[in-house]
Amino acid sequence: MMSWHLPLRCILLLLLALAVSSASAVVPATWKPRPGEYVWQPAIAPAGPLLIVVSLPLQQLHVYRNGVRIGASSISSGKPGHETPVGLFTILQKEVEHYSNLYDSAPMPFMQRLTWDGVALHAGVVPGRPASHGCIRLPEAFAKALFNATRTGDTVIVTDRQAQPGIAAAGEVLRGLPSSDAPAASGDFWTPELSPGGPVSVVLSLSDARLVVTRNGVRIGQAALRVEPGLVLGTHAYVLLDGAAEGVNPVLPDRPARRWMSIDLTPGTQDEGQVKQAIATGRIGVPAEIARRVEDLLQPGATVVITDQPLGDRAQFQRIDVEAGGR
Repeated sequence: MMSWHLPLRCILLLLLALAVSSASAVVPATWKPRPGEYVWQPAIAPAGPLLIVVSLPLQQLHVYRNGVRIGASSISSGKPGHETPVGLFTILQKEVEHYSNLYDSAPMPFMQRLTWDGVALHAGVVPGRPASHGCIRLPEAFAKALFNATRTGDTVIVTDRQAQPGIAAAGEVLRGLPSSDAPAASGDFWTPELSPGGPVSVVLSLSDARLVVTRNGVRIGQAALRVEPGLVLGTHAYVLLDGAAEGVNPVLPDRPARRWMSIDLTPGTQDEGQVKQAIATGRIGVPAEIARRVEDLLQPGATVVITDQPLGDRAQFQRIDVEAGGR
């Protein structure tokens, strides 16, 4: 009989957003920037993991450091026929001076690459509407400030939702469930030595019933999930913050509980209560030994995603070797 743990239960279990007064002071909740307008106050949170969230409906980019919003900007994303892809990305490459290989050597100052086929953050014209060939254009001064604040491997989330992220209300990461006799899937492995360092990402695919762990873009582990047939939760992302949360870590009692930022990436009418109920009733589980290994691996800045979508052979964060271009 195999013991199971619910993966990252606290991240999903208590998603009540906590108000962060300093973030609200930087950018009001109803902020509607003019084209080219931005706010940048990094001193209010000088240290900790950095997260960038792009809202395509709002045509805005928001920057969070250790859960505090330190800046925001108007953007211009991909126009019809060249839409900016939605999803979870990491900054793959940074160049102060870059020129597009796809569009007549168009300048892309302060370029931060999100995909190897040409999607990037960079300085450009921001007319107040989607107008690019897929890239995310930023006002030049803001693009420079953001470029200086980020590092390769930082997380960028592009969403078609208007809601802004909130801080998860509790810090427990992995919670035990009653034992299960579900067999381990073939192909499970754990080889962290394949990538000794770099940003960690964990993706739980409900459709594949599989958990995949990558570090610095390299897959270092995977395991079978126990998923109730027909379970649909949408797509949700969570970023580990610095510092401890209240409560006790249920898997490693000798360590403090964790703090997480939660981002709902599901368009439409997904009920958050359904997600909480699914977690609380144990409709998802991973082997206990894998749960402990993942918990032990996570460092501030690590990203966890739970999704209905299949992973396939081109799972998130897998690099694609094509000619680097720009948009």
